[in-house]
Parts: sequence; C-alpha cells; structure tokens
Amino acid sequence: MEKYSQFRDRGSGIAPFLPIPRQSSRAHLPALAFLFVLRLPIFVAAILGYFVLLQWVPMGSLAKKAFLWMILGVPGVWWIDLQIDGVKRGSLAKQHALRLPQPSDVIACSFTSPIDALYLAAIFDPIFTVSFPHSQQVRRISLFGAIMQAFRRPREQPTPGMQMVDLRTLIEANPTRVVVVFPEATTTNGRGILTLSPSLLSAPSGAKIFPVSLRYTPPDVTTPIPHSYWVFLWNLLSEPTHCIRVRIAECVFNVPKQPQALARPGKSYSSNLLDTLQTEEKELFSSDDSLIETDDGRRGSELTREERRTLDKVAEALARLGRVKRVALGSADKIAFVRAWGRRQSR
Repeated sequence: MEKYSQFRDRGSGIAPFLPIPRQSSRAHLPALAFLFVLRLPIFVAAILGYFVLLQWVPMGSLAKKAFLWMILGVPGVWWIDLQIDGVKRGSLAKQHALRLPQPSDVIACSFTSPIDALYLAAIFDPIFTVSFPHSQQVRRISLFGAIMQAFRRPREQPTPGMQMVDLRTLIEANPTRVVVVFPEATTTNGRGILTLSPSLLSAPSGAKIFPVSLRYTPPDVTTPIPHSYWVFLWNLLSEPTHCIRVRIAECVFNVPKQPQALARPGKSYSSNLLDTLQTEEKELFSSDDSLIETDDGRRGSELTREERRTLDKVAEALARLGRVKRVALGSADKIAFVRAWGRRQSR
C-alpha cells in the first residue's frame, strides 16, 4: 500500500480511501460460503420486492420501516448500539424531542456504506440528498439512489442539467420530513472525516443540524472503492452478525443569512473606500481561513467566518462521535485515488 502514500493525511497518516481487508481464516471459508449462498437469494428477493413493488404501494411509513428492518435482518444487522450526546441510557423517552432529529431538521451523516441510507430510512424515513464539494446546493435522490451513491465515483461538480436545490427550499417544500445530507460528498472507510461540503450552509438558520456517525463491526462492509458490489455483498452476507454503532451529537444551528447590503459595506452609501478596503483585508487575512476550505483551495475565502465555524462544528462532532480524526483530504483526492487504484488493478 506504499504506492498510495500520497493519499494519506500528512498530519495523521490516516488513509481514508483504502479498503478494509476481511479478518477471517481460510478454515472458516466453507461456513462463510454456505452462509453467503443461503442468504443471497433471500436478500435479493427482499430488495427487489421493496424497491420494485412495495415502495409504490400506498401503505403507511411504519409498514415500510418494518420491511426495511426485515431487509437489514437478512444479513444479520441486528445489534444497534445507540448513544446520544447529553442523554443517559434509559432516559431517552424523557428528552426525545430535544435530542433526536424531527421533521424539518437536517441530519449531517458520515458516509461509509450503503447500509447508512438503509438504516436512516428505517428510522427516520427521510429525504436523501447528494452534496458536491464546491456547491451549497444539493440534489434530491431516492432511497435506492442513496444506496447506489455509496458505490459511485465522486464528482467535484454537478453535471449540466442536473436538478439542484438548496436545503432551505427543500425543507420548506417538505416540512414533515427529515433531510439527510452526506457532507463529505463521497464514501470513506470510516477512519477519517473528509473536508466538508458547504451544502449545509444553505439550511435555514432555524433548522437543527444533527451530526450523526455510523460505524460498523466488523468494519469491512464500508465501500471506499467505487463499484465494489460483490466484495460488499460477500462481506455483508457471509458474516453471521453485524453491529451498527450509532452516535448522535447535539444539534448545530446554521448562521443566519445577512442581507447583501449589510454583508458588504462597500455597497452602502454610508461607507467610504477606506471602510471597504479594511473589511476586505480582514476577510482575506482572517486567521480562521485555514480551518475549512474546499478542495480547490479557492472557495474557502468566499465563506464568512461564521459559516466556516458552522462547518467546523459539524466536522469536529463527526470526528469525535466516530473516534477518528479530521483529514485534509476531499473529493478531489478521492478521484485521484480511484484513478491510481484502477491503474494498479488493471495491471
């Protein structure tokens, strides 16, 4: 793996794009293969039954959630270790409305596996979105699209003609739904938090943003490599049981959007040239500029100090919940890594 040392974080040495190898001996291979063959047709039938038929049937959300839990139960995803910041075990019912995402709230979730979307759908029945590194707008997708997004190559920019929307508009149009954002904009192996997309900044100031970390035991069901369908299915269906470690942080509020006239003193008649130059100089040489920047290093200067602080709070919460570190890598590094990985595999 030394050939991919350039895709490690320079400060910590973490490699968030390398696949996690399976920890099992060859002596267990026959039993694992038997379990895989036994589960595969049931799992495929359950997936097809839901996405081809049941999701279009007008039935309640509870029935759909129950079927999604059945899909999770086929590969043995039975154990859920849930912890919420500020809530003691056994006292969640008393503080439910304050500590869990509610309609019109935003979930900023780590992105490591196709199971992420399936689990969130079974709990919150949310609206899923796709983020891009240099855009504050998102693309709305279905549950199936969110699952498949975990296998796709990352993109730095949306394709021409793609329907994009900001979170404020999406929340106002769907006030009874939770909105899920994957701010890292691509999958990792769960060992680090990438540079976050500014898409969270388009949420209204009154909306709560809940950082949510999902980690798996064993961790080999993550899909940092695009199109790794069979590897994922083998790791998922051949393991007897899986555990999801769910951590939910206290909510973060987005900074309120200021009017253009207040945000840019140079456009007010009460300001002079010296005020404008001083304001631009402070924004350009602010000490907080190094906290968050997008992959190309240019868009970070367009964010205000408060906006960068908001993204920092979410990123730090995701790192703390997942017991990992933030890394100075993003979608552009993942794209370069995928190219290098493909060249090596083709040899």
